[in-house]
Amino acid sequence: MRYLMMSKVTDTTPEPDERLYAEMAKFVEELSAAGVLLATGGLEPGGVRVTSRGDEITVTDGPFAEAKEAVAGFALIEVRSREEAIEFTRRFRGIVGDGETVIQQVFGP
Repeated sequence: MRYLMMSKVTDTTPEPDERLYAEMAKFVEELSAAGVLLATGGLEPGGVRVTSRGDEITVTDGPFAEAKEAVAGFALIEVRSREEAIEFTRRFRGIVGDGETVIQQVFGP
């Protein structure tokens, strides 16, 4: 099963430091070696929103009003169960500290 883990920026999200970078590199290396990590990355804070209504397509540049709801980074993992995805997310949150991560199963090929 594939899961997308998306981390949001919150008021309590700490600034990254050398310790955080080192611990995250070790965690990413571990997930990669286990064959669990399919992709990971940080996301630009603004982005572009594309909406449609009937035949009308609207493109809006970010940042958007609720920046605290923006996804700051993601990891796509392939694991045996939802519980395993939650456990990896618990470990991730333990490394990065306070904040929020949303996990969603990815369907399809």
